Amino acid sequence: MAELARVTALRKVDDVLADVTATAKELIPGVDVAGVLLIGKAGTFETLAPTSDLMFKLDELQMRFNEGPCVEAALDEIVVRTDDFRDEPRFPNYAPAVVELGVLSALSFKLYTADRTAGALNLFGHEPKLWDSEAESVGMILAAHAAAAILASREGEQLQSALSTRDRIGQAKGIIMERFKIDDVRAFSMLRQLSQDTNTKLLDVAQRVIDTRGD
Repeated sequence: MAELARVTALRKVDDVLADVTATAKELIPGVDVAGVLLIGKAGTFETLAPTSDLMFKLDELQMRFNEGPCVEAALDEIVVRTDDFRDEPRFPNYAPAVVELGVLSALSFKLYTADRTAGALNLFGHEPKLWDSEAESVGMILAAHAAAAILASREGEQLQSALSTRDRIGQAKGIIMERFKIDDVRAFSMLRQLSQDTNTKLLDVAQRVIDTRGD
């Protein structure tokens, strides 16, 4: 567990999530399938780091029926446990469908990324009544590692986007400074004024200056 924490900040999010799901199978007895379900734009779902192709089917069924432990954990509850899908009234459509696939137990954990819910860490088993409060405690720790990896990835993407924006505006200022023989303050003022006059985003104005610098 300590090793998993150490590498969280050093590796790509997909690699960390793969370690989380693999570790879940190692540390929690009875886990046959593990994966991470993320919520994307417009309520779309994505399955990451599955330990088996069965995970895709289990998530697909939840998307189809709009119910199931992973969806409930991702959107509402912190921990969702099903001891036996053969007797699970919360998911009247999903439960019988997964029983046909040989899955009887589930344990899902909400993932937090700052103030946003990113999805859930999900564990499934072929036997009933597999897990207790100890399994839930271990799963919550693993879910925290998964959430940290997702947050780090999103912050990295935001930082990269911010750096790219700054670079493009800086490049546009340089072109204006050279063309009109003015300082950087006046060059930025020209960019901002053009943005306001044309009702165009500052970044788009900067890109237009860059694209037309040879004209």
